[in-house]
Amino acid sequence: MAAAGNVPTGLDKEQIFGMAEKEMEYRVELFNKLTNTCFNKCVEKKYKESELNMGENSCIDRCVSKYWQVNSLIGQLLGSGRPPM
Repeated sequence: MAAAGNVPTGLDKEQIFGMAEKEMEYRVELFNKLTNTCFNKCVEKKYKESELNMGENSCIDRCVSKYWQVNSLIGQLLGSGRPPM
C-alpha cells in the first residue's frame, strides 16, 4: 500500500503504471475491433464514392452504438459478479 502521507512507493507506482498500460492496450484493442466489425458490416467492398453515403453512415452509427451498449452491459455483469440473464 502507500507509505505515510499517501505517497506511493516505487512498487505502487510500478503497479499503477502497469494497470494504466493494460487499460490502454484494452482500449486500443476494443477500438480496433469496433472499427473492423462496423466497417466490414456497413461499408461496401467496392468503393463507389470517396465519402460514406447516408446508408453507410446510419449503419455505422447504429453499429457503434450497439457495440458500446453490449460492451457496457458485459462490463456491468462482470463487475457485479452476476450470471448473464
